Amino acid sequence: MTESFTCNLCPRRCNALRGETGHGFCGMGADPVLARAALHFDEEPVISGQSGSGAVFFSGCSLQCVFCQNYGISHEKFGRKISVEQLKQVYRDLIAQGANNINLVNPTHFAHAVLRSLDEKPGVPVIYNCGGYERVETLRALADKIDVYLPDLKYIDGGFSERYSGASDYFANAAPALQEMLRQVGPVQIGPDGLIQKGVIVRHLILPGRAGESMRILRWIHDNLPGAWVSLMAQYLPMGRAADYPPLDRRITQAEYDRVVDYMLKLGMEDGFLQELSSAEETYVPKFDLSGVPEVDTGRDA
Repeated sequence: MTESFTCNLCPRRCNALRGETGHGFCGMGADPVLARAALHFDEEPVISGQSGSGAVFFSGCSLQCVFCQNYGISHEKFGRKISVEQLKQVYRDLIAQGANNINLVNPTHFAHAVLRSLDEKPGVPVIYNCGGYERVETLRALADKIDVYLPDLKYIDGGFSERYSGASDYFANAAPALQEMLRQVGPVQIGPDGLIQKGVIVRHLILPGRAGESMRILRWIHDNLPGAWVSLMAQYLPMGRAADYPPLDRRITQAEYDRVVDYMLKLGMEDGFLQELSSAEETYVPKFDLSGVPEVDTGRDA
């Protein structure tokens, strides 16, 4: 199993000793914890394709957003601890099932294990699917291991990010992190099969009552990430503890959606994806039932 280490992987820089039990903000130990590893068909078309994306869902989180649709694994930490060697086998199993790529979902706090698991590239593009709250130093350690970055850009306003994610410094860290991602992998490259091979796709979820914030974010992406694509998402549902944080206790309105979409089109941001308002359905939330997660390994990593 993975040896204990002092963790400063994410911008919180807890300097916590992570070993057999969880410490620090994310509450995770040294070994990766997975809640699901399976083909996923609800990502952007250039990621899911026809065969599906090999989605590997990590438990725990360095953000703890109150509205998280994956609340059961991000906040409640449901999952199973595995070894790095088992994580490599998860990749192989997904590829054998026909996965177009290996899609690491919320890997930030397990970047140390991800790095070791990619000592040999798996033969398909590797996607780093994260919340955007990253340390540039951690990303640099992953250079040449990651082919596609799929970060969120959730906020610019520090008041919003503090209230909803406990991170007033979200944008101060996300902005240079996204620029580092683009520096590493360059503009989006699509293969002859229509699937992404390299590049950055920035996701932004429109939040209720925050259309103005969404417009500021789109402007920043437009001005600062040339060659990156945008995925504007409208699937917000009041999940987790959102009921305690109005206006997050409701879905976005048609007027809010139209306002943000119109602004995106005004900016000429045509490279990327626009999610329909009808996508706000719980059927898009994966089932976290340990599918594809190996049984506990009592041995040591090779």
